[in-house]
Amino acid sequence: MSRVVAKNSSSPSSFRDSDPFAAMEMSRAPDASPTLGHLLKCVGDVRKEDIGDETPVHQVLDVSDTSSVDPRSIPFVLSFSNITYSIKVSRKFSFPNLLRRRAADDSGDTAFSSTKTILDDISGEAREGEIMAVMGASGSGKSTLIDAIANRMAKGSMKGAVTLNGELLESRLLKVISAYVMQDDLLFPMLTVEETLMFAAEFRLPRTLSKSKKKLRVQALIDQLGLRNAAKTVIGDEGHRGVSGGERRRVSIGIDIIHDPILLFLDEPTSGLDSTSAYMVVKVLQRIAQSGSIVIMSIHQPSYRILGLLDRMIFLSRGQTVYSGPPSNLPLFFSDFKHPIPDNDNRTEFALDVIRELEGSPGGTKSLVEFNKSWQALKRGGSNNNQTNSDSPSGSNISLKEAISASISRGKLVSGATATTNGGATTPTLVPTFANPFWIEMAVLSKRSFINSRRMPELFGVRLGAVMVTGFILATMFWRLDNSPKGVQERLGFFAFAMSTTFYTCADALPVFLQERYIFMRETAYNAYRRSSYVLSHSLVSLPSLLFLSLAFAAITFWAVGLDGSFLFYFLIIFASFWAGSSFVTFLSGVVPHVMLGYTIVVAILAYFLLFSGFFINRDRIPSYWIWFHYISLVKYPYEAVLQNEFQDPVKCFIRGIQIFDNTPLGAVPDSLKAKLLDSLSSSLGMKITSSTCVTTGADILQQQGVTQLSKVGCLWVTIAWGFLFRALFYLSLLVGSKNKRR
Repeated sequence: MSRVVAKNSSSPSSFRDSDPFAAMEMSRAPDASPTLGHLLKCVGDVRKEDIGDETPVHQVLDVSDTSSVDPRSIPFVLSFSNITYSIKVSRKFSFPNLLRRRAADDSGDTAFSSTKTILDDISGEAREGEIMAVMGASGSGKSTLIDAIANRMAKGSMKGAVTLNGELLESRLLKVISAYVMQDDLLFPMLTVEETLMFAAEFRLPRTLSKSKKKLRVQALIDQLGLRNAAKTVIGDEGHRGVSGGERRRVSIGIDIIHDPILLFLDEPTSGLDSTSAYMVVKVLQRIAQSGSIVIMSIHQPSYRILGLLDRMIFLSRGQTVYSGPPSNLPLFFSDFKHPIPDNDNRTEFALDVIRELEGSPGGTKSLVEFNKSWQALKRGGSNNNQTNSDSPSGSNISLKEAISASISRGKLVSGATATTNGGATTPTLVPTFANPFWIEMAVLSKRSFINSRRMPELFGVRLGAVMVTGFILATMFWRLDNSPKGVQERLGFFAFAMSTTFYTCADALPVFLQERYIFMRETAYNAYRRSSYVLSHSLVSLPSLLFLSLAFAAITFWAVGLDGSFLFYFLIIFASFWAGSSFVTFLSGVVPHVMLGYTIVVAILAYFLLFSGFFINRDRIPSYWIWFHYISLVKYPYEAVLQNEFQDPVKCFIRGIQIFDNTPLGAVPDSLKAKLLDSLSSSLGMKITSSTCVTTGADILQQQGVTQLSKVGCLWVTIAWGFLFRALFYLSLLVGSKNKRR
């Protein structure tokens, strides 16, 4: 049954004096597998014995129907066979290689590239209730093997098979029943430890669990990871003081084990920790394994105490297996290899020293690799008689999904997974891909983004300051423009600069996703939430700030410049411009992985958009081979919209009588002479033109600027549509570019 951990009102000392594991056995029903709640409590007791920490003791609280019958125990066995992974390495350019132009041989080598084997025919298995450690020197292929088993390799780049209980693991199912703890700590810096784990619980725990029970589970995990004193402390980064490096590492592990996965992969979980903290982490991992999980991790030179917690080991050297088996067999293995381990030496340190020594020899580790194959074959041959029944999973006639349902019923909190009962018998149900519907994911993602943004107000403050300073400069530069011909030209210049400014200020949004990119990849790699939910919540969270920026810019400039038309429409088109610009920059952040490169591309493209907007050269004057760029210019549509909003009054006059000579060589002559020229022109044209006669209206200006194809409302809708299009393209870029797999 599913269980979480809740605080017990009894004193910690009453538990500390008794055997925690005996208490665990007494607290659960006979023949029932221990749940993570039981085991985390026991880890807390052991932790207190080791380091004297007075953390609260917890009891188990049922969260599911206790009337269900405990299903048969079906152990999991994860097997991987003949895992091979190679990459192409570019050769150094040289004329001999160029002249030979050697075709690709059987190994795939060419004149310009060679094949480097990272993993070479590696096989092994990991069992439920055990920890398998992958060890080796730096560059031996430890992390690559973990990635290969965890299906973090692109299709076609790896050879071999990975099975669970004899059935090939589908990628979709593996994402749901497993978790992967990366070597790097990828966390939001302004969230506290408790908030970080709580958001992980919201994403990964079943939707059937109430929020209070999720909180209880988070509190239990905080205690057992030794994070109680740091629970209310922000994670922190280079600019904000937060938790220590060891605490950050434990938080990273906690967010991936919050849902108690059946398969747990960890890439060097003890890196950066002191010996006591490292032992605590591996001790928790051992209890997770004993609760019905398979734990596979890479580790570098474990201490003597950690070595005692490991069940299986694989030593790698340059992508090949040099030892595979339990730690207890290491002395016998190296004794048979004529390198006996001294009694006082750490077994793993001695093994790594021997491997390094052989790697530096002319023959490399080939002798050790061959000896391991023969030694393992001899060992298997001698134990075949006893292996037939004991080493095969019980209930082998039961499908993998039935075994997973049985594991869920025994207390595994797999994301959103459920197992129903029918007349006392367990009926397997299809494991859902995601733990929550998309609207819940959107709500949780939006809440997290708001909290993170609220605690970094300087980001929005800088952007608001830039918009207000720009608006103030424009308002004072174009103060109270008149309706003369020069005023018309100045209005055109103001609109072109103002609309382009709204797009340029959106470039500040470029680092936002780039900072979250790897967090997003880690969370979506194992179906914490949908990519579509992230895109929608990212869009919704950005709207309030864009709304405020638009209102501030419109209010500063509209009345100060003396603009005509509707203020509401002016505000809406600026808001639409911010929306389109923010969406465009967000899309680029999903395509370009580097901040400086992204800024260069954004500035260049926005400059091209302004060039082809119709301000510098009218549409009918743009060469036919560049006219397509005019129609995809983001600046074109808001620029034409504000022009129509300004010059839409058909009776308002902008050029009267002698003003037609302004901006011409005749503009400098006296007004009396201009009047005589106007009379002469009237006689020639046969119509009366006086100093008060309207010569050019707003409609004439729009005609001169080539703004005749779309109405102002049409331009508004096109600008908004550009924003939605770039959000859709951002979603596609996440689908294609965030697979988080090696190639």
